[in-house]
Amino acid sequence: MRTLADWLEFIERQHPKTIALGLDRVSAVHRRMRTELACPVITVAGTNGKGSCCALLEAMLRAGGYRTGLYTSPHLVRYSERARIAGVEASDSALCESFEVVEAARGELALTYFEYGTLAALWLFAREGIEAAILEVGLGGRLDAVNALDADCAVLTSVGIDHVDYLGADRESIGREKAGIFRAARPAVIAEPQPPQSVLAAPGEKLLLGKHFGYTDEQTQWSYWGPSGKRSGLAHPALRGAVQVRNAAAAMCALDCLRDKLPLAMQDIRRGLAEVTLPARFQVLPGRPQVILDVAHNPQAAQVLADNLASSGFASETIAVCGMLRDKDSAGVLRTLAPRITRWHLASLDGPRAATAAELAAHVSGAVEWRMIRSSCSAPF
Repeated sequence: MRTLADWLEFIERQHPKTIALGLDRVSAVHRRMRTELACPVITVAGTNGKGSCCALLEAMLRAGGYRTGLYTSPHLVRYSERARIAGVEASDSALCESFEVVEAARGELALTYFEYGTLAALWLFAREGIEAAILEVGLGGRLDAVNALDADCAVLTSVGIDHVDYLGADRESIGREKAGIFRAARPAVIAEPQPPQSVLAAPGEKLLLGKHFGYTDEQTQWSYWGPSGKRSGLAHPALRGAVQVRNAAAAMCALDCLRDKLPLAMQDIRRGLAEVTLPARFQVLPGRPQVILDVAHNPQAAQVLADNLASSGFASETIAVCGMLRDKDSAGVLRTLAPRITRWHLASLDGPRAATAAELAAHVSGAVEWRMIRSSCSAPF
């Protein structure tokens, strides 16, 4: 009998490519598995912020007593982090059972690692009788495996430059891919402040930040307004960083859109805001010196991290321990963070996509030189 480690090693070998976008394979196997979710589905896409939005949705719905299913990626430490039922990670035995079902249904089709995981999570959610499904897009949206399901409400948190080899090199192309999770006549919450035209032209009943919903950050508290009216005197989300208020507003708007199917009291929203957790999103560990964990992996996310560092109080020295993948914009990320870092410790990661410490060091040197040139220039770049 295969262990979870055996299964993960097995599914890594079943497709020649690590990433192979497309819905044909996953949709075909999904039909064979006859896995249907008898509950509302919320699908969340975005360059940044989608993990936070998913965590907020889960926390609010669980505070309201709903049995949730949350599917996210990637994991930080354990594969089981990717599938949570009622706030609890799926057990190894449950994951092994779900992989057996996927394997029996796939026949001759070669599935990617992510496709296996998505189908396994959906099977578990159906078996466990969840009352609300929250699905985080892995890459893009239109051709991502989670898009095999029609979302009752879609959320787009942001549109930035990332994964250009798969999604395109500009915001219009990337926005078109991410808006692929929208469905005609169904709500699509758009929290991106400046959505590309490709997003605005996508199908769905679009709710735009600043027009159909929004928020006011009042330092010690904040206010939300949306389809169900205004809510004032809200405590800031337990997730750190000013951008989390925007993510919380997007989550609240999505729940407003589904209030007929998933009604929540305001006390549930408040409790969810207070109890939400998400590792490695400006996560501050207890003790001294202050240790902060963050998974910023593109320039947009790096700017949020830099802003959070700037507002977190004075420190005589800020030491960065950093490792990255080669297919990320390492130069852009390190250039964005460089003004906030006094010392770097660069690490080589494992795997074929990993950047080496020497490659990162070259980017850091370039970022420092760029800062020196820019600061001595009379006109801004």
